[in-house]
Amino acid sequence: MSPYTSSDIRNVTFVGHGGCGKTTLCDQILFKAGAVSRAGSVEEKNSIFDFEDEEKERQISIYTALAFCTHQGREINLIDAPGYLDFVGAATGALRAADTAILVISAPNGIELNTRRMWTAARALGMPVVIVITKMDAENILDYAGLLERVRETFSPQCLPVNLPIGTGSVFQGVIDLVALPAEVPSGVPVDARDAHRTLIERVVESDEALMERYLNEETLAPEEVSAALRKLFGQGAIVPILHCSGRTGAGVKELMDFIATYVPSPLEAKRFVARDAKSGEEVALTGDPQAPFVAQVWKSVTDPFVGKMTFFRIFQGEIAADSQVHNPRTGRNERIAHLLRVFGKETRQVERGVAGDILAVAKVEDVQIGDTLCSPNGPALVMPPIEFPTPMASVALEPKTRGDEQKISTSLRKVVDEDPTCKFARDQQTGELVLTGMSQLHLDVILKRLESRFGVSVNTKPPRIPYKETITVPSEGMYRHKKQTGGRGQFAEVWFKLEPLERGAGYEFVDEIVGGAIPNQYIPAVDKGVRETLARGVLAGYPVVDVRVRLHFGKFHEVDSSEAAFKLAASICFQECFMKAKPVLLEPIVNLEISVPSQYMGDITGDINSRRGRIIGMDSAGDMQIIRAQVPMAEVMNYSTELRSMTGGTGSYTMEYSHLDVVPARIAEQVIARAKQEKEK
Repeated sequence: MSPYTSSDIRNVTFVGHGGCGKTTLCDQILFKAGAVSRAGSVEEKNSIFDFEDEEKERQISIYTALAFCTHQGREINLIDAPGYLDFVGAATGALRAADTAILVISAPNGIELNTRRMWTAARALGMPVVIVITKMDAENILDYAGLLERVRETFSPQCLPVNLPIGTGSVFQGVIDLVALPAEVPSGVPVDARDAHRTLIERVVESDEALMERYLNEETLAPEEVSAALRKLFGQGAIVPILHCSGRTGAGVKELMDFIATYVPSPLEAKRFVARDAKSGEEVALTGDPQAPFVAQVWKSVTDPFVGKMTFFRIFQGEIAADSQVHNPRTGRNERIAHLLRVFGKETRQVERGVAGDILAVAKVEDVQIGDTLCSPNGPALVMPPIEFPTPMASVALEPKTRGDEQKISTSLRKVVDEDPTCKFARDQQTGELVLTGMSQLHLDVILKRLESRFGVSVNTKPPRIPYKETITVPSEGMYRHKKQTGGRGQFAEVWFKLEPLERGAGYEFVDEIVGGAIPNQYIPAVDKGVRETLARGVLAGYPVVDVRVRLHFGKFHEVDSSEAAFKLAASICFQECFMKAKPVLLEPIVNLEISVPSQYMGDITGDINSRRGRIIGMDSAGDMQIIRAQVPMAEVMNYSTELRSMTGGTGSYTMEYSHLDVVPARIAEQVIARAKQEKEK
C-alpha cells in the first residue's frame, strides 16, 4: 500500500520568467521540509533541480525537474519549470502535470514577458494560480506598492495579498498573515496591513451569504471560517493569492509551504480534467477515484544513451501497480510497466504502487510519446486532450562533420525530438538540406550541445537555403530539333512547345495536342519526363519551376534514329529555350507574422517590418501588449527570433506560418541568381 492517499497529494508547478528565483525557492522548500540536509544553490552548482551539465554551465533552468517533500502530512510534488521562452515547451508540459501553478515574480524585476505567458497558459488550463513575489531581500525594490498594483492591473483585480512582507531589502525579516491579522502590526510593513486585511476579508465573505451577513453585523469571524471560504474560492480560481518570501534567506518560505498544505487543492478536488472515449467520442470527467479505470498522461520524456528512455506520467484517475500493463490508445498496443519510479532531482526511488495524483516515471518503455494517454487495458480507451506546444520558429541547416555521423545524426535527432516537442527536424525536399527548427538560437545551441554530449554526434551548421521557385509571366512558344549522327544508329527528335503561365499554386500541366501521329504515342511520356526533370532542376537559378502549362502541339520523328532518350533531351532543351522567352521570374515564400510586443515598441516594430519588404495587414491589443499581423518575405525573417529579442529587450514574441509565393523584385532576384551561379561553379 502507498504510505499516503490521493487526498494527501499536492501537485504544484513553479513557473515565471527566467531569473525570478524559482529554482532557489524550490531548493529552499526541500530544505525547510527536511527532504535535504542543506539547501541547494544554482550558483554553487549543487541544486537538486538544475543538475544537468548544461544547466550548471549556463546557470539557468533548461529542463523541468521534479522532487517531493512532506509538510503537515501533505505529500508535495514540486515541479521546477524553465523560465526562458527558449524552453517554454518544458514549462507547457509541466503545467499539465500539476493541479496548481505557482507564478513566481521577482520583486526587483517585476512582471516580465514569460510571467504574462505563464499566467495565460495556466488560466487557459483552468488552473488555480498562486503568485509568489520572491527576492524580497533584494536592495533594489523601488516601489513595492506599485508592484502590487501592476500585478492587479496586468492579471486580475482578484489578485490579493494573503500575507505582506515585514520590511523589504536588507531588513526583510518575514511576513505577516492577513487571514488572521495580529492585533499588533509590526513596523516595516510597506503598505497598510489593516486595509489589505479588510479588502481580503470582504472579497472572501462575498462568496458566502452567512459570512456576509455576520460581517455586515460586525460580528467577529474566526480565522478558520475565513480560511475555509478562502480555500473554496482559491480552488475555483475566483481569487489569486499573493505571498512573499526570499528563497535565498528562507524568510517567508515556511508560510508558503503552509499555504500549499492548507489551500492548494488535492487531485480529488481538481475538477478540470476530462478525457474522451476513443470509440464513442464522448467526454468523460476524471474523478481521481482509486476504484475507477486507470488514466494517466505522459508529460515529459528523457533519453539517455546509457540508461535508455525515461517516461514521466501523471495519474489522473485510478491506481497502477508495478509489473503491470497499460494500454496506449494512440498505438493500440499494451505496454508493460516493470518498475514504478518516484523522481527526486536526478535520483529515482522505486515504489510498488501509484495512486491518482502521483507523478511517476517508468524506464525503457520505448513506443510512448509526450502527450500520450495511458489507460487500463481492461477498461474503456480514454484519451486525454493533447498538450498544445508552441510552434518552433528558428531554423538551422545541419551537415555532419564526419562521414560516420551521417547515419547517426537522424537517429539521434529523433531521440532529441521525442523529449522536446518544440524541436523538429526534416529533410527539405527542394533544397535537400537537413533542417533543425527550435524556439530560438539559444534553444538550437542547447539541442546541438545535447547531440554531441549525449550521442557523440557533431555537426556543422549554416542558415537554411530559401526555397525559391521559378515561373513564367507571359506565354511563349518554340521548337527544338535534336539530331546527332555518329556512325551507326543516330539520334533524332523534334518537339514544338507552347508555354503558358498558370495561376499561383496550380503546379505543372502537360497537354498532348499531337494529331496525325506526328510523334508516336510511345514517345509522348518521354517528352513529359524530359520537361518534369527540367522543372525539378530549374532554369534561372537551379530552383524548381512551378505554375506552368506545356502544350506539345507538333513534332517529328525518324523511324530508325528516334528513341525515348532523344525525345526526353529534345523536350528538356526546348522547354529551357521557351522558358527564357516567357519573361521568367523568381518566386519567394511569403510568411504570415503575428508579433506581440509592449506598446512602447510599436513604432520600432512597424518600421522594421517595412524595412524588410513587409506589409502590415492588421493590429490589435491584448491588455498592455500590441499584436501586429504582417506578411513578410521568408528571406527577410530567417533570424527574426534573435532580432526581435534585441529590438524589444526580450519582451517581444511572434509566430510565423507559410502564406504564399510572390514575385521577387528584380534587383533582389539578380542577387539570388548571381549567388546561385557562384555556388554552382564551386
